[in-house]
Amino acid sequence: MALSASETKIELREILLKDRPQSLYDISSKGTVPVLKVNDNHIIDESLQIMIWAISQSKLNWISVSPEDQYKLININDTDFKFWLNRYKYSERFPEESFEYYQNKCKQILSSYDQILDCNKYFFSNNIQLADIAVFPLIRQCEHVDSNWFKNTFPNLNRWFHNIKSSDLFLSVMNKYDVWNQKDTGIILQFHSE
Repeated sequence: MALSASETKIELREILLKDRPQSLYDISSKGTVPVLKVNDNHIIDESLQIMIWAISQSKLNWISVSPEDQYKLININDTDFKFWLNRYKYSERFPEESFEYYQNKCKQILSSYDQILDCNKYFFSNNIQLADIAVFPLIRQCEHVDSNWFKNTFPNLNRWFHNIKSSDLFLSVMNKYDVWNQKDTGIILQFHSE
């Protein structure tokens, strides 16, 4: 979404994670996605760093409000919340505790998010910020596990979630693309979110 909001022109190469092409490893030895090759000397293979790079290339003012608090929230989301979310989504793979136990662990973190959203439309202001975009994917995964529980337990977070999910920004990145063939160039995209 940061690439879209910044209207960055990119060459998209959609891949299957179960069939990662060698060219992905040639760009980044981690072999994870996303990867952004800015040029031969500048490779970014972390989602948050790609977002920050996209913001820095634009007039977006997404890190101006409480930057330290934004990074703290993103870190909690990417560590503690992600840990419990994976167990909540795949509780059968983690039989040492029950589904309800993992759901409650997620609830503890999501309740703090819901409380933050009591004051603003988005996490740190009434305008979207980096933290909103950075935490959205994992919140979306959590919401999909049990939408009714999510909606009824976290009214502010649910409102925030649906504001983003129905936004032009989100919709601008939700197109489906064919898997990239190594014989071809990728799809050239110039996002426009508004």
